[in-house]
Amino acid sequence: MNSEKIGKLLTTLRGEKALRDIAAELGLSPAAIRQYESGNRIPRDDIKENIAKLYNKTVQEIFYSE
Repeated sequence: MNSEKIGKLLTTLRGEKALRDIAAELGLSPAAIRQYESGNRIPRDDIKENIAKLYNKTVQEIFYSE
C-alpha cells in the first residue's frame, strides 16, 4: 500500500469539491482528509469503505491497486 499514491488518487477523486464538504459527508475533520490526501496517514478500514462508497469505487480500486 503506497500512501503517496493513495493520497494523489484521493485528491484526484475529490476533484473540485471542497475539502470541508468531503469531510462533512464522511463525518471527519478536514485535517484528517488532508492527512489522507497528503499521504501522511492511511484511513482505518471502516473509513476506507466510506470513502470508496462516496466516490463510487471499491476499496481495492482506491487503496490496493498497483
